[in-house]
Amino acid sequence: MAVFSGIQKHFTNGTTEKMKKPASDGGVDRFDPAAPPPFRIADIRAAIPAHCWVKNPWRSLSYVVLDVLVVFSLMAVALYVDNWILWPLYWLVQGTMFWALFVLGHDCGHGSFSDNYILNNIVGHVLHSCILVPYHGWRISHRTHHQNHGHVENDESWVPLPEAKYKKLDYSTKFLRYKIPFPMFAYPLYLWYRSPGKKGSHFNPYSDLFRPNERKMVVTSTMCWVTMVAFLFCMSTIFGPLLLFKLYGVPYLIFVMWLDTVTYLHHHGHEKQLPWYRGEEWSYLRGGLTTLDRDYGLFNKIHHDIGTHVIHHLFPQIPHYHLVEATRSAKKVMGEYYREPKKSGPIPLHLIPSLVKSINRDHYVSDTGDVVYYQTDEQIFNLKKVD
Repeated sequence: MAVFSGIQKHFTNGTTEKMKKPASDGGVDRFDPAAPPPFRIADIRAAIPAHCWVKNPWRSLSYVVLDVLVVFSLMAVALYVDNWILWPLYWLVQGTMFWALFVLGHDCGHGSFSDNYILNNIVGHVLHSCILVPYHGWRISHRTHHQNHGHVENDESWVPLPEAKYKKLDYSTKFLRYKIPFPMFAYPLYLWYRSPGKKGSHFNPYSDLFRPNERKMVVTSTMCWVTMVAFLFCMSTIFGPLLLFKLYGVPYLIFVMWLDTVTYLHHHGHEKQLPWYRGEEWSYLRGGLTTLDRDYGLFNKIHHDIGTHVIHHLFPQIPHYHLVEATRSAKKVMGEYYREPKKSGPIPLHLIPSLVKSINRDHYVSDTGDVVYYQTDEQIFNLKKVD
């Protein structure tokens, strides 16, 4: 993936409109997160120890083996005990493990799992297909997200809507997108239809998401997805739909909630609003510096340090087991452009207010300007103004 290493020239034409920021939360804050950083991406790269770039396929596979063993052990215990008092605990834990499997498949898609392309694709297909994710379809759209992070029009994941498009949304679309908890179940719909304002499907090889030379890969992933759906249908006829729903269906929904919540909070919900870019103001570095690290407490290691997200976004080739060390070194270069995450207790309950506040506040961005910030629709669902 091409990485833009130069600092973009900060144009002055229309600066008053482009650099208009939301009011400060109080006090004097001289730091402007939208200003071009005084360092290059090459400077960050140089600060990261060389061994952090090394991919150990055996170590990566060990995480897969451990997670798969936990998943099947949980299923076995749930079947053996079969007690309605314990089923909710099973759902929460197993849904979290489905999310952990997704993260490892995500590493395969980035090539940070190993240097072996075939191994990455085999493991990625197995892990993602078993949780109903079309591996190549998602991998390619996620690559688009990383290559265009922070760009209003070109980003792919939780991208902001320009005001004109936002105002064309019908009530039901706004309700599902901006009313908790519905946005936290958006992922299956995103796979089929993408986000509002974008067209295409992760299952259709002729979607705008894909290049002609990627179509066969998309067909392969879609067929793996169909095979998993057929397998689940067969299991439902053998063991009954209720048992399948308890063993697989509810954990799948928990996994979707994890995925949507985590991916949203890595790009939204900071105490002070962060910029989005267009045109000449956007660069790979500036876009990547708008991402956020999050502390998930005891879940950090369970879901393979995906909360260490800034360095992952800038350098997705770094294996997850080196992200914490790489971040420790890189933030010395990034300075204030790195936003230290709030420390979490064992359960990351501190993130819930950030999630709710952001979804209530961050609705659209201006149709014009190359540096823009989220604005709030004060009339949506008759909400009062959010401070």
